[in-house]
Amino acid sequence: MRILLIEDESKVSDFVARGLSDERYAVDTARDGKSGLEFSTTYQYDLIILDLMLPKISGADVLRQIRRKNTTVPVLVLTARDSIQDKVGIFEAGADDYLTKPFAFAELLVRVKALLRRGPVNRASTIRVDDLELDRLSQQVKRAAKRVELTSKEYSLLEYLMCNAGRVLSRTMIIEHVWDQSFDGITNIVDVYVRHLRTKIDEGHERKLIRTVRGVGYSISDGSET
Repeated sequence: MRILLIEDESKVSDFVARGLSDERYAVDTARDGKSGLEFSTTYQYDLIILDLMLPKISGADVLRQIRRKNTTVPVLVLTARDSIQDKVGIFEAGADDYLTKPFAFAELLVRVKALLRRGPVNRASTIRVDDLELDRLSQQVKRAAKRVELTSKEYSLLEYLMCNAGRVLSRTMIIEHVWDQSFDGITNIVDVYVRHLRTKIDEGHERKLIRTVRGVGYSISDGSET
């Protein structure tokens, strides 16, 4: 899952980004409304966390412009305002939820997970492809009912593949979704991680779920697609 955090307070931004990264999310950060808006229109995000008080372009204006171009991405607003009128205005501008500052990271995380579950793509808490099962709440993966241990990036890659089961994903799509903007550009990084996943997911099983489409990318399926 890839999240965009638009927050100008460095302490808050670093705190939230670090916490979300520890929870296995890929996080891009922007420190002003202008760069945040540019990120939101350049990359595909599963969730945007948006502070209202931003330099260059206000958070409210960023939200309105995001909604003109993307009506489906969930947006969680961070605000110091807590009046009823302010809250109504936040929702009218297109926010899906809001959190009043100061806040505990545990509460932010609960709201993030709730928004991701009800987002536009497959957000079911459990995703299955054949006998492979991924539980997004516990972040546990099982193949034929046996636990599979994955690293953070392996988990993120598998989750992205399973959310798009049967669809061929290019290396560029995978990099943009699973890695954040600090990615250093190693061209074979996707191939390396797919090999790791194959070893852990497919090795020892008659049915191979992870597939290579030469010259295009990768997909995961149970073989039933035509």
